[in-house]
Amino acid sequence: MTSAPLLSGQTPLAVRMRPVSLDEVAGQQHLLRAGSPIVALADPEATSPGAVSIILWGPPGTGKTTLAQAIARSSGRRFVELSAITAGVKDVREVMQEAITQRDLYGQTTILFLDEIHRFTKAQQDALLPGVENGWVILIAATTENPSFSVISPLLSRSLLLTLQPLTDDDIALLIDRAITDARGLNDTVSIEEAARSSLVRLASGDARRALTGLEAAAAVAMSGASDDAEAEVTAITADDVAQALDRALLRYDRQGDEHYDVISAFIKSIRGSDVDAALHYLARMIEAGEDPRFIARRLVISASEDIGLADPQGLVIATAAADAVAFIGMPEGRIPLAEATVYLATTAKSNAAYDGINAAIADVRAGSFGRVPVHLRDAHYAGAKRLGHGKGYVFPHDNEFGIVPQQYLPDELVGRRYYEPKQLGAERDVSARLERIRRILGDR
Repeated sequence: MTSAPLLSGQTPLAVRMRPVSLDEVAGQQHLLRAGSPIVALADPEATSPGAVSIILWGPPGTGKTTLAQAIARSSGRRFVELSAITAGVKDVREVMQEAITQRDLYGQTTILFLDEIHRFTKAQQDALLPGVENGWVILIAATTENPSFSVISPLLSRSLLLTLQPLTDDDIALLIDRAITDARGLNDTVSIEEAARSSLVRLASGDARRALTGLEAAAAVAMSGASDDAEAEVTAITADDVAQALDRALLRYDRQGDEHYDVISAFIKSIRGSDVDAALHYLARMIEAGEDPRFIARRLVISASEDIGLADPQGLVIATAAADAVAFIGMPEGRIPLAEATVYLATTAKSNAAYDGINAAIADVRAGSFGRVPVHLRDAHYAGAKRLGHGKGYVFPHDNEFGIVPQQYLPDELVGRRYYEPKQLGAERDVSARLERIRRILGDR
């Protein structure tokens, strides 16, 4: 049997496969165009040190540490790495002092990579300012949290903020294939079946580290199960190996295929049908399959407008807040506001009256039933409008003690047409009663 690719105590695959140059970086091409700050910073032939500090903001596994190390290796500059979890002001000051020494004695520029800068207190971030402002170091800071809230303004104003995007499925697949064949990786000791690769890509959800960690674990499972008489054969990693390694049931789910549409359809219909347990089940399936949480959030906003409507106006507020929260905190914590909105929408009163109303109005307009705007409702502010009679006869509702006056608003051809018919459900019961009184005052026009 071929020796296992993972040896006890060996450096993790995700670390071994870190790019040594920007050319090996997968994804983030919007930051790696010719002449971009990162490319200029990594250029060893640059006539100036390109001393511009950078803050890299993005989800875990998108390449923040990778970019920093690739810049250092490509540029030949001195590289110092600190973690905000363990470092303090004393460590920062020591780095600054050593950077000054290296610059003065050897003419060498220091790159300081600070991971998780959002964990630094204001005082700790203040300690970075002299080095950044005076060019003692080129700071490359990484954060998974919005820098506008987690990084002090003086440091933000002295740095370039670059946003990293989750890696695409193609990016993740490329990294998996490279790790299998590269001498730094599994060195062709295993192969991978298409179903297994697809599973790893899906479960990675744009996180390169998660994909490579999963690949390494699946390779170990595959090698441990290979028969002893398979000496000359390359062991193939199967989808079952991935499931066993990650202790995750493999979901049949293709984000561009039938399952994608079937599950989201079942999710929305479960909310509409007020089955909160079914709704949470389908939400869990989408989350575990790596569905884009923004897609789920958008569908919740639509559901709140289409299926809940004015039966509970708070539904749209909660759905929109959930969408904002997901964009702000990302995954996996984003599952919590998604679940909160799902539970709220599934358990509250439902009405599609507003949805039906706009559809009926649009149908009339498309059919040519619109007529002219009544003269007394037309704009009377431009020159000549009064001469045309525009605005004449209009009664200002605020002059009435009830704020409503008998007056025609629909075109003549549509007088008496009703589009919105509220239901006797939830808050829409109150709307219905109020609307009935309004329509009586308006003369049911």
